[in-house]
Amino acid sequence: MDCDNLKGFEVEPATVSTGAAGVASAVASSVRYEGRKPAREGSEQRRQAILDAAMRIVVRDGVRGVRHRAVAAEAGVPLSATTYYFKDIEDLLADSFARYVERSAAHMAKLWASSEEMLRQLLAATDHTAQARGRLADAIARMTADYVRKQLNTRRDYLMAEQAFRQEALLTPRLAGLVLSHQRILHEGACQMLRVLGSRCPEQDAQVLTALIGQMEYQALLAPEQAGEDTGMLDILTRYMHLVLAAA
Repeated sequence: MDCDNLKGFEVEPATVSTGAAGVASAVASSVRYEGRKPAREGSEQRRQAILDAAMRIVVRDGVRGVRHRAVAAEAGVPLSATTYYFKDIEDLLADSFARYVERSAAHMAKLWASSEEMLRQLLAATDHTAQARGRLADAIARMTADYVRKQLNTRRDYLMAEQAFRQEALLTPRLAGLVLSHQRILHEGACQMLRVLGSRCPEQDAQVLTALIGQMEYQALLAPEQAGEDTGMLDILTRYMHLVLAAA
């Protein structure tokens, strides 16, 4: 099968040369806001406070809880301030998620850069025997499981907001483009990692890996009381990485 011809997540030539960190940085710099642009520095701070307040409401009450009056109360600003910067709720939601994508992209750019360097160091210390490849697969699985756990422990609110916005994007086209941009960051990061590891089908393997991670995050958010328990996450990731590296 010609994996490079798979459709859906096509990689531009520049992606390979710049790496996943370059893709994340490009997404961060390409984010555009819909609401009114502030004219003064103090106005920008107020606008950012409104966006942060809207995000807190999304995490706490869901997207449907975002209303001008509720956001103004949460941000501690007059109601007229929210309607000045955002003519409607769609603008407010779009800019709230744009801010999330921008922050997430900057965070992921640093993560992918350090992860790629670590992978190359592991590969340099690995020979081509089956036993060595198996140990490498185990190490990558542990790294991935640690990443998921860290996301759940330190960025739970962000993950909650992400899930809420993904659902709303099905009904709000303006959010759909932002959700796709965010997914591109995750996909390209996984794809670059798998390229470095020698995957024969990095595009396809990355789709599977990001789907696994997304499902694990969703299940942990759905049942937080079980988040600290061993739910087989490491076993699943280990099996997956062994399959990928065995075919590499």
